[in-house]
Amino acid sequence: MELVTPPAARRLRPAVLDSLPAGVARPAYDRAALRVGIVHLGLGAFARAHLAAVNEAALHASGDLRWGICGVSLRQADTRNALVPQDGLYTLALRGADAQGGLVQQAAVIGSLLESLVAPEDPQAVLARIAGADTRIISVTVTEKGYCHDPASGRLNIEHPDIEHDLAQPCAPRSTIGFLVRGLQRRHADGLRPLTLMSLDNLPSNGHLLQGMVLDFAERVDPALAQWIAATCAFPSSMVDRIVPRTTDEDRRALAQALGAHDAWPVLGEPYLEWVVEDRFAAGRPDWSAGGARFVAEAAPFETLKLRMVNGTHSALAYLSVMAGWSTVDQAVAQPALLAYLDRLMRVEIVPTLPPLPGLDLAQYQRRLLRRYANPALKHQTQQIAMDGSQKMPQRLLDTVRARLAAGQPIPGLALAVAGWLHFLRGKNEAGRRYDIQDPMAETLACRYAQAEQAARRVGQGLEGTRAWVAALTGLRPVFGDLGQDPRFVQAVAGAMQSLRSLGVAGALAAAG
Repeated sequence: MELVTPPAARRLRPAVLDSLPAGVARPAYDRAALRVGIVHLGLGAFARAHLAAVNEAALHASGDLRWGICGVSLRQADTRNALVPQDGLYTLALRGADAQGGLVQQAAVIGSLLESLVAPEDPQAVLARIAGADTRIISVTVTEKGYCHDPASGRLNIEHPDIEHDLAQPCAPRSTIGFLVRGLQRRHADGLRPLTLMSLDNLPSNGHLLQGMVLDFAERVDPALAQWIAATCAFPSSMVDRIVPRTTDEDRRALAQALGAHDAWPVLGEPYLEWVVEDRFAAGRPDWSAGGARFVAEAAPFETLKLRMVNGTHSALAYLSVMAGWSTVDQAVAQPALLAYLDRLMRVEIVPTLPPLPGLDLAQYQRRLLRRYANPALKHQTQQIAMDGSQKMPQRLLDTVRARLAAGQPIPGLALAVAGWLHFLRGKNEAGRRYDIQDPMAETLACRYAQAEQAARRVGQGLEGTRAWVAALTGLRPVFGDLGQDPRFVQAVAGAMQSLRSLGVAGALAAAG
């Protein structure tokens, strides 16, 4: 459907802020006095729905105007093209539902995004911002695949084409790690203060992971640079939890109606937000606690909680739902068998693997999470969640599998989730509708899938053929590591896969109950 844009005079921009409806929050600080103190790599909806929103609250609460944001898109220009005519302004719409299921929306115009850069167009501008005297924090949301690492080991993939390029071409990096190290190299050469480098992605011990990859790359560039980074820069780990669906043209039209002005790229999110970050910063930080952030000494327990409970169940739900034809998360959890499966998966298999979390009522956390999934106002697409499975599986599901197997515990629910991903890789759902496998390892996965089909044909029909098929796929070490050699894992996944093939998703879920 073609998007109808209101007249240019009514496009969201500073001149129309005063005429917005009274219920719409807007910047109350002097944007002209705001300076860039944060450079954010990965200017997508996720960061604009949490980092920039929490930063906005901090600006209002403290009046400290050193913390404006420069957003960097590492691949495409679409976000920049949408926001530059709006002077960086955009709307964050937090959506929930009332007791009758009606839409409840709270809208705010975010003003802390001062600049938008597109790295492939002008890598020098990005490096200059990282090396800028006012810059104090570099934050990152580039998704799991943006780190150019081996998902199973967490190490930098030196053979990745972008990493090879960035080691050879210091003035025009392509990768997240390349930009970070080359920018830090300039700061070091200029004698500027060290920085905080803060990952906000869904990776275990994301600060330590980022530090390891930065130091690995830097050591190959200049050992003295690596020593300076290790001794002076900070890499706090963090955990962010907010569901942020993809913005649609229908969302744009609805917000234009509510605002009386057209926003080319608003962001949607749920009202719930949890941001836990280690309080280790090399050059100061905003008072993000004003926007709900929680500063802690150690984020690892909260990271594990989120990766296993939220991200793990999200992925399990997504692959099974795509195969069954349930297109949104709220539609999926409305299926009694799937809801019962998620409840059992969390309560029986995931919760026992979690570290101590004093003061947290895990039963209440689980109930709230399922209510969040049932939010009908978000229309979060299961196909969106299903992207990049090769990068997500290790930390979202396979680490939990390892913990269960190490304790000698069964993994029926986790095996069904893993089998759901392997089943999803065939590229068509149970109704025969085809879809693309959007994954940085798509070619490798397709090749391995074909090998698995051949392996199954050699063995024959039945569970043994399915087991050979599963063994071929789970032998992919960059994703599964050593799990593919564990007969307990392969056998459990093969049993779940056989159930999916013979009974379908709905039948397998019912049988699992």
